[in-house]
Amino acid sequence: MKHQLENLIHDAIRGLQKAGTLPEGLDYELQIERSRDKQHGHFASNIALGLAKGARCKPRDLAEKIVAALPGSEFIDKVEIAGPGFINFFMTDKAFHQVIADIHEAGDAFGRSTIGNGKFVQIEFVSANPTGPLHVGHGRGAAYGAAVADLLAAAGFKVHREYYVNDAGRQMDILATSLWLRYLEVCGEAITFPSNGYRGGYIIEIAHSLHERFNTRFRHPAQAVMKNLPADAADDDHGDNSNGGDKEAHIDALIERAKHLLGHGDYHQVFEHGLTLILGDIRDDLQEFGVVYEEWYSEHSLHTTGSVDKAIERLRAGGHLYEKDGAWWFRSSGFGDEKDRVVIRENGQYTYFTSDIAYHMNKLERGFDRVIDIWGADHHGYVPRIKAALSALGDNPDYLDVLLVQFAILYRGGNKAQMSTRSGEFVTLRELRREVGNDAARFFYVMRKCEQHMDFDLDLAKSQSNENPVYYVQYAHARICSVMHQLHEKGFAVNDDYTDENHALLGEVHERALMVTLSRYPETVEFAALAHEPHQIAYYLRELATDFHTYYNAHQFIVTDDSLRQARLSLILAVRQVLKNGLGLLGVSAPVSM
Repeated sequence: MKHQLENLIHDAIRGLQKAGTLPEGLDYELQIERSRDKQHGHFASNIALGLAKGARCKPRDLAEKIVAALPGSEFIDKVEIAGPGFINFFMTDKAFHQVIADIHEAGDAFGRSTIGNGKFVQIEFVSANPTGPLHVGHGRGAAYGAAVADLLAAAGFKVHREYYVNDAGRQMDILATSLWLRYLEVCGEAITFPSNGYRGGYIIEIAHSLHERFNTRFRHPAQAVMKNLPADAADDDHGDNSNGGDKEAHIDALIERAKHLLGHGDYHQVFEHGLTLILGDIRDDLQEFGVVYEEWYSEHSLHTTGSVDKAIERLRAGGHLYEKDGAWWFRSSGFGDEKDRVVIRENGQYTYFTSDIAYHMNKLERGFDRVIDIWGADHHGYVPRIKAALSALGDNPDYLDVLLVQFAILYRGGNKAQMSTRSGEFVTLRELRREVGNDAARFFYVMRKCEQHMDFDLDLAKSQSNENPVYYVQYAHARICSVMHQLHEKGFAVNDDYTDENHALLGEVHERALMVTLSRYPETVEFAALAHEPHQIAYYLRELATDFHTYYNAHQFIVTDDSLRQARLSLILAVRQVLKNGLGLLGVSAPVSM
């Protein structure tokens, strides 16, 4: 409906240009908004105010000319000019009846558009280090990223979903060393496990599988492993070194000891065993959650293909690197970052930041029109340095959008759950899904703006009540399915001619409210896609469900009057279709019964 008005206004402007009333080549942005006050019609446009200066005409006079040039339409009842030149549109009942027909004709495609013009968008999300299972904090990024990707696809963008696998660097070495030490314990060695190692039960399970596959191949005496290491430090809540030790120096020394004793080949076997099992678990977890990717991109491949070296050489050739204290620094402060950043350490190793520079360089080299990164909110300080690197490389930093997601905090029985991957004291995404189900998890995760803190109320998510938003929306869909089941039991059939005149019988207040809400769905999808705000879909679905439940409680659908019955069934079937489409964009099912 909104697009129809846009086309009519564009036609009016072209007509005025052809008649010489408006100059050719006017640069304008057409905005049409729904009126908040019914007295001002259904839609309003400020196009006359925007064009007045270029047309050298008073806005209200120009509005009168635009209205006079509007082509006739059976969907417009009347047009009024308000204030300094706003154009208010009052739609006919037939316009809203047409929405029902449009929904039935388009079916699953209703709400999809071509506004994205096929632009190629890469969206990278979750990308959690493969050092342990996904926890409930990662779940929010997964649900949000998947919904944004699906919304963009629905709006006509070509979407490439990607998971960046951090399979290189210190954290993976800590994982491999933690796994090896647990393996040594399985072999019977008395190992003092480091306070800074990965201590979750999953590490012990993987250690057992390593032993089952390789037996004692990687066994070394505990004394040889632990000899002359720097003292460890207690891993307390304050992070102090009260016992005089240094936990970071201790774990780094253990990593070097593991590499020395095992040698390159055996260390690689341990490393790959842990990586493969944990990454496989992450893949399965996300797939079961309805989150799929076109590509899992390896950080390690950036090194083996020379992308990291290439990025460094481009920065050096541009004069953006300098040497200080034995390390190489990137002049990121010259591109808006708060300070310069190390890219090559004193020992010659690349930093994490260097890999990220290479990765984003690689993204733009692959020809994406836009690149979207979804990061945890704790990475907000990382945005300026990445954009600085893109600028220094000669790329356009505006091609990159970074969306920050606050971690969800899980509450069970009013108590906050801990989520520390190192300590193993965390609630996994899989545990959450098993407890509340995929649907509740996916819906709850996207109910708020991504940058807002979220308290995940586990008790509410499991409840079967109107207070549970996903249950409330799904119940509306199931109720319509139940009506159709009752219809068939009573021997009635549904007229599949959804364009007939029976819709003119839909004159009740609740019916009009439903049709207006249904008409808003396509523009809601477009707005949610362009703003990266799937919570707008969740809000819309709750509103549509409310309108339907109110209608359901006030009127009978299976009435004796055949024409009225067909009209009402046509309306609620349109509601069912839109509920299904909207829930699908959020990765939530539309059950036929509850």
